[in-house]
Amino acid sequence: MKPIAILDNLSRVYHKPGTNVEVAALRNISVELIEGEYTAIVGASGSGKSTMMNILGCLDRPSSGRYILGDQDISQLADDDLSEIRSRRIGFIFQQFNLIQQLTVLENLEVPMFYISVPPPERKVRAAELAERVGLTERLDHRPMQLSGGQQQRVCIARSLVNDPLIVLADEPTGALDSKTGQQILGIFDELVAAGKTIILVTHDPTVAVRCQRVIQLHDGQVVSDIRNKPVDATVVSHA
Repeated sequence: MKPIAILDNLSRVYHKPGTNVEVAALRNISVELIEGEYTAIVGASGSGKSTMMNILGCLDRPSSGRYILGDQDISQLADDDLSEIRSRRIGFIFQQFNLIQQLTVLENLEVPMFYISVPPPERKVRAAELAERVGLTERLDHRPMQLSGGQQQRVCIARSLVNDPLIVLADEPTGALDSKTGQQILGIFDELVAAGKTIILVTHDPTVAVRCQRVIQLHDGQVVSDIRNKPVDATVVSHA
């Protein structure tokens, strides 16, 4: 299986404001993330999970080393170029949903398509299709405050797919949900992976991590274990 994202000897160092103190959030990380793989990034608070996710999502840059997404080295690209990559090649799912409260489900799904120049008629069709994919056909005209937490997270999942991303990044996607609803959301992730999507999630919950095909554990900014629970289905990926 081919790598879809590569972190090559990558480090991220922060400087404490007003001091000469350096804090190494990531230290010489080398990881290949495989197309179609369902990966969990785990670790204690301060282990580097969020920093790794931010770099994968082009929200931050490495201090050294390389980050290759698809076939492009994006380690030191300008802010405008990183913004373009985020909008066209990466899908995001957040713990707190980050939906626009004044807009309906359909409109929330249309917004990111505006920024990648999808024509208005096509936006509505694609938004409706994605809503159906996550079981929200009957909620298209509802606003976020009229939805349950699980329904709002379904909107977020649909929104993450509007640009047909290379990778989908999920930051504690079940953290704000009860256990039953969380399992339903993870069931949707299972379906997306079975259809060939590449999903990378950050979680502190071992019951979430165990469902993934691969678990990468960080400690003090380094990879301390990298375990594959089950292989990627190459047949599914080749037809995705």
